Amino acid sequence: MKLGILTAPFPDTPLIEVADWANAVGFETLEVACWPKTSGPTRRYAGTTHIDVVNTSQSEARDIVAALADRNISISGLGYYPNPLHPDPAHRETVIDHLKKVVVTASQMGVPLVNTFCGGDQSKHLDDNWEDALKIWPDVIAFARDNGVTLTFENCPMIFSYDEWPGGHNIAYSPYIWRRIFEAWGDDIGMNYDPSHLVWQMIDQARFIGEFGVHILHAHGKDVMIDRDGLYERGTFSSGMGWQVPRMPGLGDVDWSVIFSSLYRAGYDGSIVVEHEDRNFEGTDALVKRGFMLARDVLRPYVK
Repeated sequence: MKLGILTAPFPDTPLIEVADWANAVGFETLEVACWPKTSGPTRRYAGTTHIDVVNTSQSEARDIVAALADRNISISGLGYYPNPLHPDPAHRETVIDHLKKVVVTASQMGVPLVNTFCGGDQSKHLDDNWEDALKIWPDVIAFARDNGVTLTFENCPMIFSYDEWPGGHNIAYSPYIWRRIFEAWGDDIGMNYDPSHLVWQMIDQARFIGEFGVHILHAHGKDVMIDRDGLYERGTFSSGMGWQVPRMPGLGDVDWSVIFSSLYRAGYDGSIVVEHEDRNFEGTDALVKRGFMLARDVLRPYVK
């Protein structure tokens, strides 16, 4: 396994500088944020452009890989997490077009994975969203496969704010849908496993990894704390709003010994990439780095 970071919390720092710091403090790989270059507001923990896939040539893509390799840093995957099942067709077309550009750049770089969301229309029932997925995703999945790249969906419900209520912006979060995903597309799709999202859904981690471990191609190291007062106040029907609190690994309710023993039993030997969403380590680059280093110290004993 390799221990790394998702570069999204460094929106104003060039990729090479991020790599220099990551190497200096003992990280080995980066999931590189590849959102479109925009000037308007972006979703929290999204919007960072460390590779401009619209304007990066094949030779430039290879130069990036070489520059990171000179710093003993590999790329675990390219990351872009939009909503490809958004109810607005124009929005869907825009994000899918950009996702395909991310795929092309990954292919040019020799990076085998692009990490993303399956998406979802929060106003629709899960089964209706699945019917939309069956119409929208086959072309995108085939495009990635033809470029030698595998798409991996993260298992996050994306229901943390009122503009995502009540159904969330990503349907690939529970065994109910994951079985359908792999029955439909097999090894042409993979899972980007994040244990924090199973905690607040009360889904058994070891059982989940036991069932789907063969499909886990990428993994996030992110923790979550259940705020018991918030849970008491709002109840589980609020689907995590007001009572699930993202934390750095070691500061939440994820049992990392269970996660890693289950991953090893499943044969997973890929990257563990720290995804930083802990508000206690925000505001300055120094605080962000402190959070990443805390996660490093918690996860390093498991990653050999």
